[in-house]
Amino acid sequence: MSANTASQLPGPQALTGDTPATPAAPAEPGGDPLPRAEALPGLPGTLTARARTLTGAVRRRLTTLAEIESPSGDAERLNQLAEELATGYRATGATVRREPGPAGDHLLLEWPGRHEDLPHLLFVGHHDTVWPVGTLADWPVLEHDGVLSGPGVLDMKAGLALLEGAFALLGDLGMRPHRSVRMVITADEEVGSPDGRRVVERQLRGAAAVLGLEPPHEDGSLKTARRGSTRVRLMVTGHEAHAGNHAEDGTSAVDELVDQLVEIRDQLGHQPGTELNTGRIRGGTRANVVAGQAEAELGLRFSTPEAQASTLDTLAHLTAHRSGALVTTEVLSSRPAWPERHEDNQLLQHVRLLAATFGQQLDGAPAGGAGDTNLAGARGLPTLDGLGAVGAGAHARDERIKLDQLAPRLALLAGLLAAPLPGLLGRRR
Repeated sequence: MSANTASQLPGPQALTGDTPATPAAPAEPGGDPLPRAEALPGLPGTLTARARTLTGAVRRRLTTLAEIESPSGDAERLNQLAEELATGYRATGATVRREPGPAGDHLLLEWPGRHEDLPHLLFVGHHDTVWPVGTLADWPVLEHDGVLSGPGVLDMKAGLALLEGAFALLGDLGMRPHRSVRMVITADEEVGSPDGRRVVERQLRGAAAVLGLEPPHEDGSLKTARRGSTRVRLMVTGHEAHAGNHAEDGTSAVDELVDQLVEIRDQLGHQPGTELNTGRIRGGTRANVVAGQAEAELGLRFSTPEAQASTLDTLAHLTAHRSGALVTTEVLSSRPAWPERHEDNQLLQHVRLLAATFGQQLDGAPAGGAGDTNLAGARGLPTLDGLGAVGAGAHARDERIKLDQLAPRLALLAGLLAAPLPGLLGRRR
């Protein structure tokens, strides 16, 4: 999907609102015109038609990306995929920088825009998946009955292929984005972005808006808020002893851990805005040895910053029930809650209006899961997620995307790149 100039089409001037065929929609003070159809003469039809011709290339690109297995923590495979992605994005005009991380390189990409004095538009995504190496052996990437299925196709390699396709589409038409665009692709999002968080946060400063390429809700709706999430390791140290001859000399770390988990579940079950999942437990060595070590990994979800702070404070002050036992906790990764804002969501309005010019109906709703867009939304930056492919089954063996929804999403992404942002979102620095 390299950028090659195509047929005679509306030039960049038609996208700026400077000399439109009809008056542009009104702008708020200091902002850009709203994306009504008359402000974008001919563009929606042009992008829609071109998107249909590029759908096959996007589908093939997605298959290539999905066939490079990239589980979280596997730096070698993640770096192989990062290089593949870098090659594809460079072909669309991006400058690419690799940011080394302990579990694989993150990518920072940047495209110049027609108005370099405007704040940048930031996209966020990730190239790690939840699927272990070898998954493709019995679950290959396959197309059937109008869907493409396979490990990682929905979450979120389709989003990466779509944005590459959107830039290629604009390049084919001889167009550039309205403003400069940056993108961060993290290598550790599926485990909470413990290192990738720093790369995302550095790009938030000065951003006009932040858009996530995660999959949308199953009906195609965008994600307007996300719960916070934290992974906590709960560790217990006991004292080993012979379980038959000298059990009284030991302190069971496993028994202590079980009691702690029951108590934590009871406590958090009565705390509004908090959900707990005990995701992994291990401990002990043999059935005839009193366990000296045990640990659990907890997955926590929070509806509000207050619930998050209260829960983490509770876990930081656990005390052992048994003499000789030591209980400690470690935060492995954490994302702040991105709460729903009930006042007018100007960015959602912008995307809905723009989608309507393409003949698409689009809405938004909060999401239960967390992602890297939490980092922007929690700060109050204009943020939307879910601009990746429409489908279902993330993190499940029926993960899939709807192929007939690729072209509409591709056209919308290209439109978001080309069109001005409305009102205060587009305020000049």
